[in-house]
Amino acid sequence: MAIRHFLTLRDLNTDEFNQIIKLAIEMKAAHREGRQDPIFSGKVLGMIFEKSSTRTRVSFEAGMAQLGGDALFLSPNDSQLGRGEPIEDSARVISRMVDIVMIRTFGHDIIERFAQYSKVPVINALTDQYHPCQLLADVQTFTEHRGSIQGKTVAWIGDGNNMCHSWINAAILLDFKLNIACPEGYEPDAQLVTEAGDRVTITRSPTEAVSGAHLVTTDVYASMGQETEQEVRMAHFSGFQVNHALMSKAADKAIFMHCLPAHREEEVSAALLEDENISVVWDEAENRLHAQKALMVFLLSANV
Repeated sequence: MAIRHFLTLRDLNTDEFNQIIKLAIEMKAAHREGRQDPIFSGKVLGMIFEKSSTRTRVSFEAGMAQLGGDALFLSPNDSQLGRGEPIEDSARVISRMVDIVMIRTFGHDIIERFAQYSKVPVINALTDQYHPCQLLADVQTFTEHRGSIQGKTVAWIGDGNNMCHSWINAAILLDFKLNIACPEGYEPDAQLVTEAGDRVTITRSPTEAVSGAHLVTTDVYASMGQETEQEVRMAHFSGFQVNHALMSKAADKAIFMHCLPAHREEEVSAALLEDENISVVWDEAENRLHAQKALMVFLLSANV
């Protein structure tokens, strides 16, 4: 039987995605009520970080602990990955010693190569191309606050980056409309946009993108590894800040999300980020924990 991995959202079908979201909401309630079963007792998660993280490490590590399992942290300084060992060899060895692996790295090809040689499920905890775990948390959050995202309109304001790519995959999988507002030269992957068909629209106008949107979301202008481009990007993204004025153009009761960390007064105003009548970013951040627990349960069950 082929090993089930989670490298992009499209490794799931629609029913599987919705099953994970439903389970995540149930597990969140179970945790808060103190009735979380230690179903991962004896299980070990290998966590490979080539990019630094706050939410990813804490959510995966805490999630394994809450389910009775253990998490093993590996950075480039702590493993042969940082000393030139081939990805294929690392995958063969590590996957014989743990039950599931998550990787946060740069090139998407790295995680694809690791998964190809792994004997256990591999989770994409972020690559330069995709960030599917964040989308699980985002859709869980929208579901909790506004119900099903199917048929709704989402506005992405900013760079056509890994988060934007995962939102496109979500639109394809879950059948909602995605309006992307980005400056010229910062468009998402053209092939991915083509695959999405009429579910995705690209505009240069944030106002046009948020018109009628039920959810507005954004990310920093310069992602990890692009810090040297910060000044240039700030100039190109002038006028793309999400704030109360922009949110007023969205649908009634629209909510705001941000994958964090946020740069206040750059891509989002401080006032909007802290406005809990509109901003659900703290629920969104917490839901990384529960969505990833549900994902791991799904993968380990699917690979029995």
